[in-house]
Amino acid sequence: MELTDLEVEALGTRGFFTRPFFIGNEAALAARAEALARAESGVLHAAGIRRGADRTQDSSVRGDLIGWVEPQPDTALGALRERFAMLGHALSQGAYLGLGRFDLQLACYPGGGAHYSRHVDAFPGQSNRRATAIWYANQGWQPEHGGVLRLHPRHLPPVDIPPMLDTLVVFLSERIEHEVLPAHARRLALTAWFYGRDSG
Repeated sequence: MELTDLEVEALGTRGFFTRPFFIGNEAALAARAEALARAESGVLHAAGIRRGADRTQDSSVRGDLIGWVEPQPDTALGALRERFAMLGHALSQGAYLGLGRFDLQLACYPGGGAHYSRHVDAFPGQSNRRATAIWYANQGWQPEHGGVLRLHPRHLPPVDIPPMLDTLVVFLSERIEHEVLPAHARRLALTAWFYGRDSG
């Protein structure tokens, strides 16, 4: 895959871009089904937040359940993971980000107002996460479901992105503060964090 000129320009000037229909409807529904099955199986766990050198759970800051997605041949999530790998290569080639490995995480907000307060994905004082890519697996999303991703680009008004099925959002991890507004229905997302080639 390749980035469009508009995507490269948006990443450079605003720090983010969105792409609808990232993998196509059939593949998106298959990946959603596997993500939903994993969420319903009970294998996800409450996410923690970093406080200094420690991690703790605080639902007033972050209310999602999470689990890592490893390479899985012959599965829809495995195919999606391969698309993220292709995306990382495209970001390196098209936007000169020099990306290396990435981690992929499934997050489920169970509803009931679960949210994630404003934050950045790159840890302070470390050069690690360079790009964040989020793919949404929410079929039939409606405004009353909430769970909107709100980006805070520097020197620009906030931007709200509905978490609709097969929507991809890519932003610079060190540059874009963001938050998940309260979700009133189950909200599924897969997030890839891309690291620089010099990261361990």
